[in-house]
Formats: sequence, structure tokens, C-alpha cells
Amino acid sequence: MKIRNRYLTKLIALVAVAFIRLLFKTCRIEIATEVPGCCPYEDTGDRRFLYCVWHDDILMTVFCGRPKRMAGLVSPHQDGSYLADAMQRVGITSVRGSSKRGASRAMRELLDRVRDFHVAITPDGPRGPRRQMKTGIIFLASHSGRIIIPTAYACRRSWRIRGNWTDMQLPVPFTRIHARGGPAFVVPPNLEREELEVYAEGLQAEMQRQEAIAIAAVSGLPESARNANETSERSRAAA
Repeated sequence: MKIRNRYLTKLIALVAVAFIRLLFKTCRIEIATEVPGCCPYEDTGDRRFLYCVWHDDILMTVFCGRPKRMAGLVSPHQDGSYLADAMQRVGITSVRGSSKRGASRAMRELLDRVRDFHVAITPDGPRGPRRQMKTGIIFLASHSGRIIIPTAYACRRSWRIRGNWTDMQLPVPFTRIHARGGPAFVVPPNLEREELEVYAEGLQAEMQRQEAIAIAAVSGLPESARNANETSERSRAAA
């Protein structure tokens, strides 16, 4: 059942944000970044970044800390209204659009926003396929000059909120969360369409590598084993 009353959706967002904030406060959250000063929950000075986030990890991104000067692309569909209201509650600016509806307008607004805001994009949203990279974030990086930070989130224990094509990850109370930002993914300016696809494939591989490292971190592996796993993943990515 779709709830179309805007006052009711705002109330639902208010209650949901309060509940999820309380849930995350019970968790042990670790944040690791490979680029100094790129954590979205801290002051980054004059630097602004594009954060690549799988659709599964939207809640993790929003609630593992308090994002500062952040904007995010949200579906124009009714389901996106719930997320947009929740984002507003935590101080994130929403830009409405998708690859099918309002894409050109949304990209123009994102190019404007990226001057002053970090921008988080789910490159597999809003309709999937799940964890399959689209080229929108590559286009945005190529035309804005901003570097991309590939991100990953892993929980030792979590629930999965089932959707039509994706699962939303939500931590179980008192669990351990590892959030990480990978190395700077730099995109050259003014790429052609075919070149966008090549860089999208590279970013896809880096997102998979970051996820493997995050999962290893919450699995209880010793630091030496985690470092060995990271080195192995880098070697495979380079190959």
C-alpha cells in the first residue's frame, strides 16, 4: 500500500530516524579511510568528494555517523519520498531523479551541488540490477573534477530488508560495524561514452575489493590476515 499523504510520510520518517539512530548507538562502529581527510562524518575543509555507495548500504551511510555537507540522489518515485524525508531529518540535501525520470535535470543539479557539497550516489539504483555499476557517477566525476571514494559497510550480524531487487542492510543491536572508504578513484575529464563504461568496470572491481576487506574486518580475522587479504585483493584487481 502506497502512503501518499505528505504529512504522514514526514511523520513516518521522523519515527524511523529516531528508531534507527537509537539502534546504531548500540553498535560498535569502526571507520577506516585510505584517503586522509575524506571521512564524510568529519570536517573535510574545502575538499569535496563523490561517495559511491551500493543501494543496500544507504541506511549504513546515513546512520554510521552524521554526514556533513552531504547531498544525495534519490528516486523521484513515492518510495524515494520516505528516504528524502529521512535524509532531511539528518541534514542531508536530496536531489530527486533517476536514470529514467528527471535524469538530465538531476545531473545538472548534482553538478551544481558538487561545488559546495559532498555527493553520495547509489550507482545500482533506483531499479537495479543489484550491485551493478551504472555510469552516472563516472560522468559526474568526469565533468566535475571530483574524485570518487568507493565505500563499503559490513556488519558482524545484520538484518536484510527484502525489496523487489535489493536487500537493505540493517545492523542487529550491539553488533560490530566496519565502514570504510577506499583509495581515490580518479576519472579524467570529458570522457566519451565508451570510456565511461571502462571506468565503471574499474570502479565496480574496487567496490568489490572494499567489500571483501570490510567483511574480513568484522569476521574476526587478525590484522595480519586482513592485510594479507587486502594485498591479495589488490593483486587480483590489478590483474
